[in-house]
Amino acid sequence: MKRRRAPLAVLTTVVVTAATLTASTAAHAATTTFTPTADTYVDNSATGTNYGTSGQLGADNSPVKRTFLKFAVSGISGSVANAKLRVHTDDVAGAESPSGGTFRSTSNVSWTETGVTWNNQPAVDGATLGSLGAVARNAWYEIDVTSYVTGNGTFSIAITSTSSDGADYDSRESGATAPQLVVTDGTTPPPGDPVWVGAGDIADSGSGDTATAALLDNIQGTVFTAGDNVYNSGTASEFTSYYEPTWGRHKARTKPSPGNHDYVTSGATGYYNYFGALAGPSGRGYYSYDLGNWHIVSLNSNVSMSAGSAQEQWLRQDLAASTKPCTAAYWHHPLFTSGANHAPETATRPLFQALYDANADLVVTGHNHQYERFAPQNPTGGLDNARGIREFVVGMGGAGAYSFGTIKPNSEARNTGTRGVLKFTLHSNSFDWQFVPEAGKTYTDSGTTNCH
Repeated sequence: MKRRRAPLAVLTTVVVTAATLTASTAAHAATTTFTPTADTYVDNSATGTNYGTSGQLGADNSPVKRTFLKFAVSGISGSVANAKLRVHTDDVAGAESPSGGTFRSTSNVSWTETGVTWNNQPAVDGATLGSLGAVARNAWYEIDVTSYVTGNGTFSIAITSTSSDGADYDSRESGATAPQLVVTDGTTPPPGDPVWVGAGDIADSGSGDTATAALLDNIQGTVFTAGDNVYNSGTASEFTSYYEPTWGRHKARTKPSPGNHDYVTSGATGYYNYFGALAGPSGRGYYSYDLGNWHIVSLNSNVSMSAGSAQEQWLRQDLAASTKPCTAAYWHHPLFTSGANHAPETATRPLFQALYDANADLVVTGHNHQYERFAPQNPTGGLDNARGIREFVVGMGGAGAYSFGTIKPNSEARNTGTRGVLKFTLHSNSFDWQFVPEAGKTYTDSGTTNCH
């Protein structure tokens, strides 16, 4: 069998069958992603052959091929709110199929990856969990397996097919496109103030987005993105190939904003089609919402921001209508930054001015691939501890790191080379921040600021 690694063929959207994951559950519960502890397939044309080290998994009816997946689930507290099996079709000719197969549980969970052949395969004797219709090559698909995965334990799932033109999926040897079991913990979170967490400059063909998505797996709350969600061009295929398998598993609780790379695709259609209603009115790119005592505004630094522009006028009206005591905003291009790659974007100043005039408290941006925290400032960059807005640059979501240039006034903390997410806890009249680094790194930054 052929191995995959041509990364960008034409991709389909993810297909979800069976029960539907509710956004309210995903927004408040911890999500953990498990990869198989074992996966293989069997073939009735080679009854004594083991395929445990193959990079491909087959589900076919001519010859008959059956795939077996095994997952060890641990660390789940309480009940399971939702469990999704995610599989990725191989990126070779013939991996597509008019039938993606039927997914069933098996009672035998003791089989081993390197021991299974057609002759000693586990019986496909459990409940039917779901099925897939036509599948394209190089695409992710989902099956709801909540009825089977109900807590910690070992779970075995078989994929069979009645089609003589079967499907081929990537195995765990494939790395980023290995099968995934995404489990959402149904435990009610402890009482407390809302958590708002995220980063910008996120998903590409590297592993940085995988590392930061793993951090989100263990942080409850609402996820934000500070633009450049995918590289290099914001295409639909990049969203499916890069963002979906990593940050995409937190999509239901994500409030995105677009970046310049998202707009390399004309009109950022890849971005708007992927996020749908989560991105606000299609094609506009700015919207607002409330979290606890906070009013939060997602803005678009890729369209006009000048005084009197549609976006600036909307922002002023939106801020005037808010009754919340604290306000935050986020967009892609920073007004203040010490990054060497991208200079401060002065075109964003009218937005910052509107926020300052409304006594806003917090601005989050990306664009430079690094972390930087500024003291509270006015729109011209002057230190203003009375009414100033604290800005963070959080472009460490996964893309390659940038260096710093001349350090700008009022820059209080900086780091490059450590990917991570920035976690905010939004209190009734203040906010805490905490930089959470990727596994294996030690840089962190934390503190508290009162609302105005």
